[in-house]
Amino acid sequence: MKIRTIDDFYKNIQAVSRNEVVLEEVYESQPDIGHFNVFDIASLYGRIRESDKIVMPYNRRAYYKISLIQGHNIAEFADKIIDIQQPVLSFATPKIPYHWYPQNLDQAGHFCIFSDDFFVPAQSRLHLDQLPIFSSGAQPVFQLADDEVTEIEQVFLKMHKELASDYVFKYDLIRNYVLELIHYGQKLQPVEVLKPDKQHATARVSSLFIELLERQFPIQSVHDRVELRTAKDFADRLYIHVNYLNRSLKDTTGKTTSEIIANRVIQEAKLLLQQTNWAIKEIAYSLGYEDVAHFSNFFRKQTSLSPAFYRGH
Repeated sequence: MKIRTIDDFYKNIQAVSRNEVVLEEVYESQPDIGHFNVFDIASLYGRIRESDKIVMPYNRRAYYKISLIQGHNIAEFADKIIDIQQPVLSFATPKIPYHWYPQNLDQAGHFCIFSDDFFVPAQSRLHLDQLPIFSSGAQPVFQLADDEVTEIEQVFLKMHKELASDYVFKYDLIRNYVLELIHYGQKLQPVEVLKPDKQHATARVSSLFIELLERQFPIQSVHDRVELRTAKDFADRLYIHVNYLNRSLKDTTGKTTSEIIANRVIQEAKLLLQQTNWAIKEIAYSLGYEDVAHFSNFFRKQTSLSPAFYRGH
């Protein structure tokens, strides 16, 4: 399961069955300054027929997204569900997966996407994931009053205008607009969370765990590295207690969290040993092991073979 990159973002709306449409946006990429783009939601939904079923897949994004959304939607996080019927300002980070279900085609507003390195040229000390709005514990959906909708829409309209302009320093100005939205959101109170029934919450937690696990693979370069290695790592990212994660996975898969993680890591380790000429210490590092001896012990425990022996046979 591959992370949806900036390039993946720019694909045509694709019909995956007769009455089902996956919503993908169609716009050209911007110059190599990091990445930024801004979109009008109503124009995107205008491409879809009323008879089509709208499908928004898991967020496997490699970019950040800020949205002003006016329409009926359902947002589902690990153990939270939000029924959105009034205008909201929402924030998405590459690290936290969630579901977004538009309930109809009567959608309006704007959204912008940007990469982490969009801020590097101007503000190298700004780390987006350290901002409260993009932290694992944040609830990134904020209900808006009419006057707030007007204020935020003006910021997005400025983004549209600047992006279309020939102003040499337009991206510096746009960065300020993005920061304005971030700080605006951090001053708002999140919308009310509805507690879903236990059965559906358990299934959703398991599904999002698998999404987080799979998005770390395949390892394609010695510079790639697995970040989430333990049950607590995953629970922290999903903003749930590790015991809740463990129970959910045991109920839905019959396996422990550690077993599922170990099985996926060993699967990747075998592929790297068989299909690359990387040094074993490089494979160990890419799979999250600082010490090659620890990796060798893990591999031997899972397969009864050493990595070197497995590679040679």
